[in-house]
Amino acid sequence: MRRLSYIIVSLIMVLTMSSITAFARPDWPTDTGVQSEAGIVMDMDSGAVLFAQNIHEQKIPASITKLLTALVVIENCDDLDDKVTFSHDAVYNVESGSGNKLALEEGDVLSVRECLYVMLLQSSNQAANALAEYIGGSRSGFVDMMNRKVADLGCQESHFANPSGLNDDTQRTSAYDMALIARAAFQNQQLLEISSTRKASIPATINNPDGRTFSMEHKLLITEDENSVEYYPDAVAGKTGWTSQAGQTLVTYARRGGRGEIAVTLRSTQKTHYSDTKTILDFGFARFQNVNIADNETEYVTGDTPVTIGGETYQPSELYIDKTAVITIPNEAGFTDAERELVTELPKDHPKEAVAKLVYTYNERKIGEGWLFTTRAQSVDAVAPPSEGESPAGTEPSGDGTGQEAPGFKLPTPLLMAGIGVLCLAAVIAGSWLWVKKRRDAERERQRQLREKRRQRLADIGFTEEDFERILEERRQQRDMR
Repeated sequence: MRRLSYIIVSLIMVLTMSSITAFARPDWPTDTGVQSEAGIVMDMDSGAVLFAQNIHEQKIPASITKLLTALVVIENCDDLDDKVTFSHDAVYNVESGSGNKLALEEGDVLSVRECLYVMLLQSSNQAANALAEYIGGSRSGFVDMMNRKVADLGCQESHFANPSGLNDDTQRTSAYDMALIARAAFQNQQLLEISSTRKASIPATINNPDGRTFSMEHKLLITEDENSVEYYPDAVAGKTGWTSQAGQTLVTYARRGGRGEIAVTLRSTQKTHYSDTKTILDFGFARFQNVNIADNETEYVTGDTPVTIGGETYQPSELYIDKTAVITIPNEAGFTDAERELVTELPKDHPKEAVAKLVYTYNERKIGEGWLFTTRAQSVDAVAPPSEGESPAGTEPSGDGTGQEAPGFKLPTPLLMAGIGVLCLAAVIAGSWLWVKKRRDAERERQRQLREKRRQRLADIGFTEEDFERILEERRQQRDMR
């Protein structure tokens, strides 16, 4: 028996030591980089940062600024067919040498939509200025709108001074902030349609009496030669940028296998912005997976035990999770490797019927979130007190105006007390049953987890659970024979 005890203790120690490795989370992949000074890949659907290099350092954005300009314009314009007249300042108050690719002139008239195509596909500074004046009343007024928008998006490392992205000592952003801006921009369907267009046209202008057709400048989107260094078939939309001070900057949105990614590179001085972007997009698509939250999360929405959220108690059947929400994790990881936090302090603009937000992290890295909704009405109108001169419910004014209770059926006091006693007893019994059931369910779950851990530990040392049960049965038989 003593020898058997030694064997069992040793086996437990081996299993325990092996379980440390078995249940460790896989590391977050980091085996790539960019030659640009800063770069980021953000998952479009979860918002998780998959790759990061100097993502919080402020850099000069150049013309990728125009994505923010387009977002502010679209969100503040009732009709994209409204007409915009180009002022002298919009055309000529630009940095020397910044160009005017479509030869736009003071007095030209284009629709808001046409200006957006010219600005995003050809990076027209004149179109950016004209849109800013039209939407903001002035260029400075529009810049204020830009900075309010980035603050609303959670950007803390950005300040914009003009709508075009031309050099300015105060115009700065970070790769992280630019990814937030780009994610919001490409979630806008009108902006996505425009920024993913390969070729567009404008009607006649002063210097283009026959109109003008032009193409997208972003080479990952327009090059279809598989042998080209710029070929990237998964690219969907994006924006280029360059100034003498900023170097090359680039924003790219790509989709592969049902997943979307935003890539940003800042300050490429060796023109590696395209190759850098391809490298980190491939890294993100190859090394990570998206997992649907509603398909995997069981807390709060399953079982029979009531849950309390924000001071309100719900049955699990009254709660459900946003079916589109996902988390992004390494391919080697599973949903249970993520840690979850329930956030009950919601912003004023939270979705209707939302009662909380589930926020997920992986090794202290945010990897996604999902709203927790209820099917129950969020508020019940309170019964208003009777107005002056009205009688409380259940009473009628007497003929003499005294307001005494009208004659009617009265429940005998002893019977009323007995009924209350029965209800109290029923409540106690129900509460006890729920408590016992909760303890039983918890014990079942604990036993299930123990069985799973034992199975995993046995697998790690080459045993099956059947082998283990067989050994135990043989030991029991030997003991009974003694």
